Amino acid sequence: MTDKIKQTITDFVKGGDNSDTVLLDKVLHKDFRVTSNNFMGTAGVTIIDREKYLSNIQAGVFGGLPRIMTIENVDECGTIASVKLRIESSENHFVSYNSLVLDTDNEWKIIHNLAVVEAKNDNQS
Repeated sequence: MTDKIKQTITDFVKGGDNSDTVLLDKVLHKDFRVTSNNFMGTAGVTIIDREKYLSNIQAGVFGGLPRIMTIENVDECGTIASVKLRIESSENHFVSYNSLVLDTDNEWKIIHNLAVVEAKNDNQS
């Protein structure tokens, strides 16, 4: 099962990188949510539902940049799983905690993405 979980996460990241809403539609649970604190410089907590997430990807609001993904941890327990990953693009660093459920179609779906996105600083010393 862990391989299927990793594939779901990989498809999620690739879907964002390639602005592929068809692939994202396949791996996102119908009740999917993104939760982020200080999202893209916005003070406080931002919650984005599945519909808004997919429309933002489609419109190019976010996504569309190739990223390097490292899966740091997969914790599976029956029909639920948690995955921690680090992602890096040319513009941002991400730490992402993803909750997955084994859906009624016997496929792993991402139901929650808790993310920290930090812009890269070109003047790092």
